[in-house]
Order: sequence, then structure tokens, then C-alpha cells
Amino acid sequence: MRKPTIADAELMLRLYELRRDPELRRARQWFLTSFSAQTWTEIKLRYLSHDDDDRWFRMTTSYWEMVGSLVNRGVLHAELFFDHTGEDIVSWERCKPWIAEAREDIRPTYLLHFERLVAAHQAYRKRMNEAARAARRAPARRGTKKK
Repeated sequence: MRKPTIADAELMLRLYELRRDPELRRARQWFLTSFSAQTWTEIKLRYLSHDDDDRWFRMTTSYWEMVGSLVNRGVLHAELFFDHTGEDIVSWERCKPWIAEAREDIRPTYLLHFERLVAAHQAYRKRMNEAARAARRAPARRGTKKK
């Protein structure tokens, strides 16, 4: 993988600025604490109603889809992004119960970049955690002497 660049850092900071927008903050908080739909039908009936819930649902999912597109296409260095957050993973968990139904209803690629972002992020975390565990064990092995 290529090394992160200044442009990657600038894009990361811009995404962070977007996350600090008061409306997007409210949307993300709502999505993680109040949004509770388990089916796409429930979303269509309850949340796609042109009120705050509708706007917050769309803001949150489209934000993560946009970030996923940037990371997945290599516009933003993936590992730099993965080092910085875990909210994408938690947010995706809220989508898993209804995403298949939504894709059947809307299009097969609905939120696909978001899903791929999270899969890559989870794989990265697994590799990093395994490397950290191995590094912690390595000094103990080096310090032991055979008798």
C-alpha cells in the first residue's frame, strides 16, 4: 500500500470538519442512539417521512457511503482513515438487519461502498491486533533461556 500523503491528511481533516457540523453530529448521534429499525419496510414507513428522522437517516448513511467511496477508490489512504475512527463499524451494524431488503427494493449497490469500507476496516483491525499481540509475546520469548 502506498504511504499516506499530505493530501490524505488534508482530506482526513476535511472529513473531520464535516463530522463536526452540528447537523451531521445530531444525525450521527440519532443514528447511533435512537434509530432502531430492523426492516426496510419499517424505515420506509417510519423514517422516510421528510422530517428530522428522514434527514438524519439520509445524512448519516450518505456520509458513510461517501467516505467509503473515497477510501475504497484510493482517494483517501485506507489505513490512515482506519487508524482514526471506529464509528463506521458501529454505524454499519445498525444497517445490517435491513440492508438486503433495501437493496432488493432500491438497487443492489445501495450502501455498497459503506459495507466494503467496514469490511476492510475490520480486516485491518484484525491484522493490527494480531501484530500487536505477537509483538507483546516476542520480548517474552527472546528473554527466556534454554537450560
